Amino acid sequence: MAEKLWVIFAMAVVTYIPRMLPLVVLANTKIPEGFIRWLRFIPVAVLAALLSPQLLLQNSTLSVSVHNSYLLAAVPCFLVAWWTKNLFITVTAGLVAVVFCQFLLS
Repeated sequence: MAEKLWVIFAMAVVTYIPRMLPLVVLANTKIPEGFIRWLRFIPVAVLAALLSPQLLLQNSTLSVSVHNSYLLAAVPCFLVAWWTKNLFITVTAGLVAVVFCQFLLS
Protein backbone atom coordinates (compact mmCIF):
# COMPACT_ATOMS: atom_id res chain seq x y z
CA MET A 1 0.00 0.00 0.00
CA ALA A 2 2.83 2.38 0.86
CA GLU A 3 4.43 1.71 -2.52
CA LYS A 4 1.23 2.75 -4.30
CA LEU A 5 1.09 5.97 -2.31
CA TRP A 6 4.69 6.76 -3.30
CA VAL A 7 3.85 6.13 -6.94
CA ILE A 8 0.81 8.42 -6.73
CA PHE A 9 2.91 11.09 -5.00
CA ALA A 10 5.67 10.80 -7.62
CA MET A 11 3.13 11.07 -10.43
CA ALA A 12 1.66 14.19 -8.82
CA VAL A 13 5.10 15.79 -8.55
CA VAL A 14 6.01 14.90 -12.14
CA THR A 15 2.71 16.36 -13.32
CA TYR A 16 3.00 19.51 -11.22
CA ILE A 17 6.61 20.45 -12.08
CA PRO A 18 6.10 21.18 -15.82
CA ARG A 19 3.15 23.42 -14.94
CA MET A 20 4.79 25.26 -12.07
CA LEU A 21 8.33 25.62 -13.43
CA PRO A 22 7.53 28.09 -16.27
CA LEU A 23 5.51 30.23 -13.87
CA VAL A 24 8.38 30.43 -11.40
CA VAL A 25 11.09 30.99 -14.01
CA LEU A 26 9.16 33.52 -16.12
CA ALA A 27 7.35 35.37 -13.32
CA ASN A 28 9.70 38.37 -13.36
CA THR A 29 10.76 38.11 -17.00
CA LYS A 30 9.58 40.42 -19.75
CA ILE A 31 8.43 38.14 -22.57
CA PRO A 32 8.76 39.64 -26.07
CA GLU A 33 5.48 40.50 -27.80
CA GLY A 34 6.43 38.43 -30.86
CA PHE A 35 6.80 35.33 -28.69
CA ILE A 36 3.39 35.98 -27.08
CA ARG A 37 1.82 36.27 -30.55
CA TRP A 38 3.53 33.02 -31.58
CA LEU A 39 2.20 31.23 -28.49
CA ARG A 40 -1.37 32.12 -29.49
CA PHE A 41 -1.06 29.89 -32.56
CA ILE A 42 -0.23 26.75 -30.58
CA PRO A 43 -3.86 25.73 -29.79
CA VAL A 44 -4.83 26.13 -33.44
CA ALA A 45 -1.84 24.08 -34.59
CA VAL A 46 -2.58 21.31 -32.09
CA LEU A 47 -6.25 21.24 -33.11
CA ALA A 48 -5.29 21.04 -36.78
CA ALA A 49 -2.86 18.21 -36.05
CA LEU A 50 -5.60 16.28 -34.23
CA LEU A 51 -8.33 16.89 -36.80
CA SER A 52 -6.44 16.44 -40.06
CA PRO A 53 -6.06 12.65 -39.90
CA GLN A 54 -9.71 12.21 -38.93
CA LEU A 55 -10.92 14.40 -41.76
CA LEU A 56 -8.58 13.32 -44.53
CA LEU A 57 -8.01 9.60 -43.93
CA GLN A 58 -10.40 6.70 -44.37
CA ASN A 59 -9.11 3.15 -43.86
CA SER A 60 -5.56 4.57 -43.59
CA THR A 61 -5.68 6.07 -47.08
CA LEU A 62 -6.07 9.66 -48.18
CA SER A 63 -9.70 10.37 -49.06
CA VAL A 64 -10.37 13.83 -50.42
CA SER A 65 -13.63 13.22 -52.23
CA VAL A 66 -17.37 13.75 -51.93
CA HIS A 67 -17.65 10.26 -50.41
CA ASN A 68 -15.79 11.36 -47.27
CA SER A 69 -18.69 12.39 -45.02
CA TYR A 70 -16.45 13.78 -42.26
CA LEU A 71 -14.66 16.06 -44.68
CA LEU A 72 -17.96 17.25 -46.12
CA ALA A 73 -19.34 17.88 -42.62
CA ALA A 74 -16.23 19.84 -41.67
CA VAL A 75 -16.90 22.54 -44.27
CA PRO A 76 -20.12 23.92 -42.73
CA CYS A 77 -18.66 23.35 -39.27
CA PHE A 78 -15.63 25.52 -40.08
CA LEU A 79 -17.88 28.20 -41.55
CA VAL A 80 -20.08 28.24 -38.45
CA ALA A 81 -16.99 28.42 -36.22
CA TRP A 82 -15.57 31.30 -38.23
CA TRP A 83 -18.87 33.18 -38.25
CA THR A 84 -20.07 32.67 -34.67
CA LYS A 85 -16.82 32.09 -32.71
CA ASN A 86 -19.03 30.05 -30.34
CA LEU A 87 -17.88 26.56 -29.35
CA PHE A 88 -21.34 25.24 -28.46
CA ILE A 89 -22.91 26.36 -31.73
CA THR A 90 -19.92 25.03 -33.68
CA VAL A 91 -20.08 21.59 -32.05
CA THR A 92 -23.84 21.44 -32.58
CA ALA A 93 -23.47 22.43 -36.23
CA GLY A 94 -20.73 19.82 -36.66
CA LEU A 95 -22.88 17.07 -35.17
CA VAL A 96 -25.84 18.02 -37.35
CA ALA A 97 -23.60 18.16 -40.42
CA VAL A 98 -22.10 14.71 -39.70
CA VAL A 99 -25.54 13.16 -39.20
CA PHE A 100 -26.83 14.82 -42.37
CA CYS A 101 -23.81 13.75 -44.44
CA GLN A 102 -23.96 10.19 -43.09
CA PHE A 103 -27.66 10.05 -43.98
CA LEU A 104 -27.06 11.61 -47.39
CA LEU A 105 -24.17 9.32 -48.35
CA SER A 106 -25.64 6.04 -47.13
